[in-house]
Amino acid sequence: MTALGKVRNIKGLTLPPTVSEDGGIGDEPDGVVSFRSFMFNWRFPGIHPHSLLVVICDLGCGNGGVVVKVRHRPSGIIMARKLIRLEVKPSTRNQIIKELKVLHYCNSPYIVGFYGAFYSDGEISICMEYMDGLSLDIVLKNAGRIPEKILGKISIAVLNGLQYLKEKLNILHRDVKPSNILVNSQGEIKLCDFGVSGQLINSTANSFVGTRSYMAPERLTGSQYSIQSDIWSFGLSLVELAVGQRVITFRCVSFNFANYKQVIFQGRSYGGEEAAASPRGMAIFELLDYIVNEPAPTLPRGLLSDEFTDFTDKCLRKNPIERANMNTLMLFDSIR
Repeated sequence: MTALGKVRNIKGLTLPPTVSEDGGIGDEPDGVVSFRSFMFNWRFPGIHPHSLLVVICDLGCGNGGVVVKVRHRPSGIIMARKLIRLEVKPSTRNQIIKELKVLHYCNSPYIVGFYGAFYSDGEISICMEYMDGLSLDIVLKNAGRIPEKILGKISIAVLNGLQYLKEKLNILHRDVKPSNILVNSQGEIKLCDFGVSGQLINSTANSFVGTRSYMAPERLTGSQYSIQSDIWSFGLSLVELAVGQRVITFRCVSFNFANYKQVIFQGRSYGGEEAAASPRGMAIFELLDYIVNEPAPTLPRGLLSDEFTDFTDKCLRKNPIERANMNTLMLFDSIR
């Protein structure tokens, strides 16, 4: 077993320690206390971390793994535990654990909190803050569509989260989509599942097929990847939340926003008999070709305000140079 954390003092219960080059535990910065240490090692020397977590229920599937709701026995804290099955060499496994160390330093109201990570029995477990409102894809299934006022709140949270990751941690999210935007009953909106570990991304690449429909065209063509690509994924997610339907996964000759505009105005998402009669699922290569070569999706005029429609359009410019940057998007009145 490889685990993160060792006991140094038990006062603040905030951030885990750093990891050394070989995947072991390094020195903690002054004032940084490892909650991971408290959770898994304090008063329980030699006890396997897995045995301290009681599974409550399944929460769903994330990229490359299953997410379950658990309770930490000693503290009673409820958290979300993501289990990622990996068949990799020990050196790769240690590199993944090492790369996850950036999560120790995430301290933003727009990023899901991190309790710690450990490896055992062929799985990496990542223990995170439990968000009781779950993810926006689940919210969307129940709500049908998300109102513009709420979309504005979501926009502010996601943009602040992306900005924090880039400016404070120098990392890109790489996987913005509704299932990676979480909410809770306090009204907080937070990002999760960002691409902190390149080794983990590479090791689970075959599980990311569903993610590709949110990828920017430049990512699919192998061009340089930047935060502009995250903005495309963000804009696409907003359109999906606004219309209540994935906008690129389905297609047919006559299928476009104008065709199902009336369905939207009747207060329903595009589904049921209408969906069965018109769109068809695309094969993966057809999907990738569609994203790269077809016009970018756009909200139908009249569904939401012109200002918010312009906001999403600026996120979905095919050329990343023409796409709005973070600072420009933050100035839009339509999201405030």
